[in-house]
Amino acid sequence: GFLIPYLIMLIAEGMPLLYLELAVGQRMRQGSIGAWKIISPYLCGVGVASVVVSFFLSMYYNVINAWAFWYLFHSFQDPLPWATCPLNSNRTGYEEECEKTSSTQYFWYRQTLNISPSLEASGSVQWEQALCLTLAWLVVYLCILRGTASTGKLEQLLNPKAWISAATQIFFSLGLGFGSLIAFASYNEPSNNCQRHAIIVSLINSTTSIFASIVTFSIYGFKATFNYESCINKVILLLLNAFDLEEGSLTADNLNEMKDYLMATYPQEYAQLAPQIKNCSLEAELDTAVQGTGLAFIVYSEAIKNMEVPQLYSVLYFFMLLMLGIGSMLGNTAAILTPLTDSRAIASRFPKEVISGVVCFVNCIIGLIFTMEAGNYWFDIFNDYAATLSLLLIVLVETIAVCYIYGIRRFEKDLYTMIGRKPNWYWKIMWAFVSPLLIISLFIFYITDYILTGTLQYQAWDATQGQLVTKDYPGYALAVIGLLVASSTMCIPLGALVTFVRKRLKRERVATVA
Repeated sequence: GFLIPYLIMLIAEGMPLLYLELAVGQRMRQGSIGAWKIISPYLCGVGVASVVVSFFLSMYYNVINAWAFWYLFHSFQDPLPWATCPLNSNRTGYEEECEKTSSTQYFWYRQTLNISPSLEASGSVQWEQALCLTLAWLVVYLCILRGTASTGKLEQLLNPKAWISAATQIFFSLGLGFGSLIAFASYNEPSNNCQRHAIIVSLINSTTSIFASIVTFSIYGFKATFNYESCINKVILLLLNAFDLEEGSLTADNLNEMKDYLMATYPQEYAQLAPQIKNCSLEAELDTAVQGTGLAFIVYSEAIKNMEVPQLYSVLYFFMLLMLGIGSMLGNTAAILTPLTDSRAIASRFPKEVISGVVCFVNCIIGLIFTMEAGNYWFDIFNDYAATLSLLLIVLVETIAVCYIYGIRRFEKDLYTMIGRKPNWYWKIMWAFVSPLLIISLFIFYITDYILTGTLQYQAWDATQGQLVTKDYPGYALAVIGLLVASSTMCIPLGALVTFVRKRLKRERVATVA
């Protein structure tokens, strides 16, 4: 149900918009703010919106790298700390919370996040995670300095949520709308074949994503089947002991029939035992699969612990995850730093090292919010709402600006000047019609889904049950969500309004002097 929307979004949005952003950056030779100002002074807000979204992303995204450092450091232990449940304080059994869930989930929610039961219970900063976050930002800063010094300028078909998720996946994986592509492309040689790069990068990115999803869902299936069989075995053992049944008389195949028989034959005894009898369901196990950031840390650690020499694979996996995360952060911080360093007012007063250091320091301080006991809930808020709607609006305005303000014929001539040939019918149809209409449809889907959903909800960890439960967001969280969306989307109309007012005042001053 997700693969078809994903492939359609790749063809209709991913490749065309990646090509468009690379071409704009390469032609205009500016960061996101400067590039769109060249196309039209009224579009300065588009670049500002991209920088704001990138800043929001930087605030929380590096926490993933902090978690990767945390797991990497623990990967050298034998056995792995998430391989088994820890003993309780009396050392007479396992921790109750861990017994009700799994060792990998317990390590994630309790020993890594030390998560609170709700968003309202904010708790304190977890110093281990805060140190890992500081380390992650230090690595990013050192990589920025190294790059600055040595490289310089280098180059579910009917469900609206499935389409929105597919578009979000495409936008995030390719970096559309963040301004980082425009920033990097501005460093390309003017004759660089950005069309070829757009096709190659899009295909490689999506092939990698699809391959990773095959592995992920295989692990999902294994984990769900394992949990289901464990649940069945626990129920069978419970009933065998409680009713003194013969060994082998109760199996997974006849469990439901035997439960009905025991309920009818021993109603009082069965009623007393009923609270301990779990309702095992493979479908329920699959439906409650881990989503979001927990995917990388719960599901894959579940697979790693069952491998031969798990420490080796754990180190390799989390080191790989760390490299991917650092690479993403470098691209994201470039989207913030390039417009700042392009600004003469800032660049003339401060060296790049100072500007980079201030950006990293500010993001690190704000990011401490995500290391609190309720930090994971705030992480989900930023992850779900800081960029999704904003990216749709930014990319929509970008396509309209290039095709109908700058002019698609003029853009064709620019591409011919750069790469020696004009774009074919596919690119022009996607830029001018298909991509904008599809984005507008996603807007409608998004707003409709929000209206039909009503109160926004989140998944909170219930330690007593050892599982996630659904809760409504408190009022102040809804206000933060509104501010996240408005602060980036409103940059576009406000930028146009400020430009209009400035031009109007300038004309009045000229008229007065005359």
